[in-house]
Order: sequence, then C-alpha cells, then structure tokens
Amino acid sequence: MADTQQTAQAKAEKKAQAQAKAAAPKEAKKPRERSDYVPRLRAHFENVVRAELTKQRGYSNRMQVPKITKVVLNMGIGEGVADRKKVDNAANDLSLIAGQKAVITKSRKSIATYKLRDGQAIGCKVTLRKARMYDFIDRLVTIALPRVRDFRGLNPKSFDGRGNYSLGIKEHIVFPEIDFDKVTDSWGLDITVCTSARSDDEARALLTAFNFPFRQ
Repeated sequence: MADTQQTAQAKAEKKAQAQAKAAAPKEAKKPRERSDYVPRLRAHFENVVRAELTKQRGYSNRMQVPKITKVVLNMGIGEGVADRKKVDNAANDLSLIAGQKAVITKSRKSIATYKLRDGQAIGCKVTLRKARMYDFIDRLVTIALPRVRDFRGLNPKSFDGRGNYSLGIKEHIVFPEIDFDKVTDSWGLDITVCTSARSDDEARALLTAFNFPFRQ
C-alpha cells in the first residue's frame, strides 16, 4: 500500500514539474551573429570578374553579368546495395569535402537484376551555395584538380546548353580534407556547377575568369 502511494505521489510531482515547465516563459533565441568573412573568390568576382565580363561581352547593366548560383556534389555508391556502411563512410567523406552535411540518396524503385530494393541507400549528395560554394570552388581549382593523376585540363564541351557545367573526378582522395591513410575505398565524385548564364559561351567565359583549367 505504501509503495502504491509513493508511486502516485512521484507521478503527481512529475506532472506538476511538467506543467510548471510548460507554463514558464521560453527564453528568446539569440539572433545569429553575422560574420564579416568574405570568400576570396566572391571578392574576386565583385572586384575583377564582373568588370571584365561587362567589358568583354558588352553588357549594359551589371546585373546582366552571369554568376555561379550553386554547386552540386554527388556520389553514387553501387556497392552500398550489399553494404550500407560504405554509403555512410562515403557520406562522411563528402561532408568533410564540402564542409556541409551530406544527404543520403535512396533508390526510387526496385530492380531485381541488381538486387536493388525500393528505398535502399545507394549514394549521397550535397548542394552548396554562397560562401561555402565559393570556398569549395577555390579548393577545387587551386588544390584538388592539380592533384588529379594525369590531369590534362577540363573538357570545354561538358556544358548542358543552359549554362551549367559538369565534371567528374575518379578519386575523391585528391581533396586535402581526406586522410589517405584512413580511407578504405576510393569513390568517384560528380560535380555540377550551375550558373545564371543564358548560353554556354557566357558560362565558359565566367568559369574561365574563375581560373577553371579548360583544355585548349
């Protein structure tokens, strides 16, 4: 009998604490402090590239100058069908490369030939914008691409007709964020640079101004 009374009393105390907590005024969240950090390539675009393209292409308005809107990184992990850990490892590596948490992509339908089920994890992706986008492009052009084995320049024809450029890297370990000694598998990486350019020529001129090493 005493145990029952103690249990009821404890429940009543918990209920009273929960009600008091709910009635208490919530503390207002502090606004996020704005950083004065400006990526190097963002400053380069505003101070140099915009003026160069305006003069080169004859734009009448500075807002006509195309700019990079986003960068999408994608990894397809076919071996993830048999081992989910490989997808998780790839997502962790992609998060280190991008500086932003990667999203695990899942299959949309079942394919018996590949032993693939609907909703199974088969890859990961990240979409970068603003400061992180410029920082990634800076590291890609200045550090990662020169470390690619037998690199002879980017294909100048890999535009989609709408001002977007895609390139592939066979080994993601070319990025300095990846510790080569701790990596068990090497994955390919697809990179798509989306721009506001209306034609491939405008996009090519924009990326050339950002020092993309196109093959001559």
